[in-house]
Amino acid sequence: MANLSLDGTTKVFDDGDDEIVAVNDIDLEIEDGEFVVLVGPSGCGKSTTLRMIAGLDTPTSGTISIGGEPIQDKRPQERDIAMVFQSYALYPHMTVRENMSFGLEESTDMSDDEIRETVEDAAETLGITPLLDRKPGALSGGQQQRVALGRAIVRNPEVFLLDEPLSNLDAKLRAQMRTELQQLQNDLGVTTMYVTHDQTEAMTMGDRIAILNDGELQQLGTPMECYHEPSNVFVAGFLGEPAMNFFDLELDGGTLRGDGFDYALSPEVAADVDGHTDVTLGIRPESVDIIDDIDDAADEDVIPATVEVVEPHGDENAVHLRIGDETDASLTVMIDGMRYLSAGQEVGVRFPEDAIHLFDGVTGEALHNRKLTNVDRVEEIGTAQSA
Repeated sequence: MANLSLDGTTKVFDDGDDEIVAVNDIDLEIEDGEFVVLVGPSGCGKSTTLRMIAGLDTPTSGTISIGGEPIQDKRPQERDIAMVFQSYALYPHMTVRENMSFGLEESTDMSDDEIRETVEDAAETLGITPLLDRKPGALSGGQQQRVALGRAIVRNPEVFLLDEPLSNLDAKLRAQMRTELQQLQNDLGVTTMYVTHDQTEAMTMGDRIAILNDGELQQLGTPMECYHEPSNVFVAGFLGEPAMNFFDLELDGGTLRGDGFDYALSPEVAADVDGHTDVTLGIRPESVDIIDDIDDAADEDVIPATVEVVEPHGDENAVHLRIGDETDASLTVMIDGMRYLSAGQEVGVRFPEDAIHLFDGVTGEALHNRKLTNVDRVEEIGTAQSA
């Protein structure tokens, strides 16, 4: 196995009169055996990046390397890469066994016995041995997805590329396959790049996630780092469901002032935004405190709000509120599913300072993020218990 790296990789498409920059100067290093998820909205350059690595598109500039060896000038069959497509791309006239064997027959000098043994071992790993003599048309979506994975596994490649392989499955099967894919990748230890627009897949599957927008890499980090320490407003708003709440405010001394409420900052946090006038305050729905009886709370840190809609999610409820009587400011709060609030109810909301994020109101760059000290403590306890 080997590491995969992109150095200044750029792809520009010529659309007659205009040039379209699909991928812009991406630097990315994936360690040997690491599972990295490339995530972002539709049209952000995810699949183009994957296709350049696979050799299906040629970079306009930059270098792509596997194990330190540049591959951007090599043909796809020379790159020791196996790719699983969104459509699975199985040959409909071939059996599962023939689909999985075809690449080995065409690109290796393995004997028939070696190919048969390799295919059967991969089929056993994936739990599809009983399907080997069936054709794709007789398989469910989940079974076809396993066959497509099997066809990649038998190649024993340096790098796996997976282009939204779960998007055609129903929600329950997709959740099951997420777990199975992680277990499979852990067992095989193959360097893997997985492309998706689904933030749940990114957060639950990747050792690290790379977030793209408009062809540019916004942040590369662990799921926890990207969620709790976003590099900018885009990352903060893209990760999380429901999305982070944002408020555009103006810094006046040590206080953020806006439409419907003011927010006083401690000296330590105010120092992080010193010199910035326009500031965006962000807070995740699960971090907001709701006070049922606003008369029982201190006025200086509680913001009056009105419940507009309550969406039950089972163990949680999403509460949509409006701040003040004459503003358009609104926010979403997640509360316990057993807690009852009704539309029209007057409540108070509080933004704990240790949970807020502050961004430059012009550039969107992060100025202050919440700290992960509690997460570090959990990791220390886990380490101590396993010692």
